[in-house]
Amino acid sequence: MSTPTLSSPVHQPDQQQPELPTERRIGGGLLDPKQLLKSFPDAVKKLDPRVMFKNPVMFVVEVGSLLTTISAIEKPSVFAWVITVWLWLTVVFANLAEAVAEGRGKAQADTLRKTRTDTTARRVVGQWAPGMTGVREEEVSATQLRLGDYVVVEAGQVIPGDGDVVEGVASVDESAITGESAPVIRESGGDRSAVTGGTKVLSDRIVVKITSEPGKTFIDRMIALVEG
Repeated sequence: MSTPTLSSPVHQPDQQQPELPTERRIGGGLLDPKQLLKSFPDAVKKLDPRVMFKNPVMFVVEVGSLLTTISAIEKPSVFAWVITVWLWLTVVFANLAEAVAEGRGKAQADTLRKTRTDTTARRVVGQWAPGMTGVREEEVSATQLRLGDYVVVEAGQVIPGDGDVVEGVASVDESAITGESAPVIRESGGDRSAVTGGTKVLSDRIVVKITSEPGKTFIDRMIALVEG
């Protein structure tokens, strides 16, 4: 009489545990308490009629607020005070929104300026020609680059200035400038050779010829636009 054999347990694959949703933080935007508190003193300064005169619409609202306040004091009524409060709130919040926008603009300009000054470049020393090997390089600040300089940029490095690709082909991340997340291809000898300072090379190696004078780059124009 044969005895039954015990079969080995069947190995069950590990069941994948469901991923827990990660916590996402949503920015406060205009209603960020810290930003509002920081911008409130500037909003109060903008109540000066000499400053408000530069904004004709809000200047008229401020004058109307002052007249309704005088009228409400002379002939007090619920309607008069409600109108007065609403007009003053309109003026204050308009100034506050403008102060917040100016604060963000200054912060963005500071970030762009820091990007320009902190970027280093691998400048080619001496004469350079396509296909040349064994070139000497020196590391300098991006602000020291001049028109006609050649710089070497490899994967993971930031392009130090506006220029044209004269050797090589690479994918470039231009999201810092254009906001487009998809990388673009930049190569020498074609319509897609222009590169912008502040963008990042994602792959390969390129040689870039600087085509803009200091202070006239795309980032410099962006800083002037944001500050204005």
